[in-house]
Amino acid sequence: MTSEMPTIRIGYVPEHYLTPLHLALRSPTAESLPFKLSLVPFPSGTGHMITSLREHEIDIGIGLTEGWVAGLAGKQQMNKDPALGGYKVVGHWVDTPLRWAIVTGRNRQDVTSVSDLKDSRVGVSRLGSGSHVMSFVLAQQQGWAPNSLTPVICGPFGSLRTGVTGITDAAQPAQTSSPSAEFFMWEHFTTKPFFHPTDVNPNPPLKNIGEIYTPWPSWMVVASTAVFPDPERDETLKKLFQLWDEGIKAFNADPAHVVKLLGTGELGCTYAEDDAKEWLKDVRFASSTRGVDKKVVEGVVDVLKVAGVIDPGLQNSEAFERVFGIEK
Repeated sequence: MTSEMPTIRIGYVPEHYLTPLHLALRSPTAESLPFKLSLVPFPSGTGHMITSLREHEIDIGIGLTEGWVAGLAGKQQMNKDPALGGYKVVGHWVDTPLRWAIVTGRNRQDVTSVSDLKDSRVGVSRLGSGSHVMSFVLAQQQGWAPNSLTPVICGPFGSLRTGVTGITDAAQPAQTSSPSAEFFMWEHFTTKPFFHPTDVNPNPPLKNIGEIYTPWPSWMVVASTAVFPDPERDETLKKLFQLWDEGIKAFNADPAHVVKLLGTGELGCTYAEDDAKEWLKDVRFASSTRGVDKKVVEGVVDVLKVAGVIDPGLQNSEAFERVFGIEK
């Protein structure tokens, strides 16, 4: 009797940045692996993946750099045993920063520019998520106190939109409740259909009042410490990194195919051709996904200290010990 092939569960955010992952899973190499791969979408973002990693619901996560680092070295985690972090950062996915749209409800007369957001409520998917961490980065860039923005946990993207508009039913936009937040931030191209007027949708529910870029490469790979206690020498991870590198090569080799895939919606996300092409101009994926550069993590830790997410007194060496699974 042969034993059943093990399954590795990969959590991901269903956005265009994960296109190489889908291409990798369609390759002949994926078919020859000695384990199965199962993709688990997390539209609610990186913070939700952190919870799922700790609850052993997924084994790998591909998400936002700042969310992963904050989840391991942030103030909320400092009074806990590092062994309870639940995951380590093992890989580098994207070299370029993430472009976030800063949005509010289209009919919000009280919010017309970023300067109106000081001392206001910011909608976040979860505490410690990218949408939460970026609120501190925004405060830092604007010269506001780190605690000047009050986070309001709204949940996934749809709930964030409701949070700033008060519209709970898109079919009945006239029926509104009081908004729970003044603004939120989310990836630019994912948010664009909800703030950019078109012939089909001349009155989208949101308005864009600004944008902000992460001060670091935007996406990284993490692995469960329960499943991969020794990531440096783990053979399964080695095979996964090789597979992902192939997916990135396939992505770079045929941009026209990428645009087509993003237009069909079959990857769990849909982007107009113009948006996909604009995104492709600026995005650059890692040539080798295995391992993370110490300088990148150091830059994230330093910014998050200034932003108040990580205790300024935390030694970088301790932060590295909590964060690193595989160093380049």
